[in-house]
Amino acid sequence: MAEFNVDETIDITDVTCPITFVKTKVALEEMDEGQILQVHIADGEPIQNVPRSIKEEGHEVLKIDDNGDGTFEMYIKKIGD
Repeated sequence: MAEFNVDETIDITDVTCPITFVKTKVALEEMDEGQILQVHIADGEPIQNVPRSIKEEGHEVLKIDDNGDGTFEMYIKKIGD
């Protein structure tokens, strides 16, 4: 269980880059500043690219957990509106 109060959760394990970033960005745009988004994301390009792109957008990646099955849980705090 995460130590964050997760406000929204999305699963993007079935999509490829750059759609992974687009779906994450759209989810964040629909949230309020300070809310936490949990993203279920696949290994490879998605986990390499999405956290970097999210940081470039100004949001904070709080934590990334390896699920041990080729997927990760990424927790993002929305910064700004």
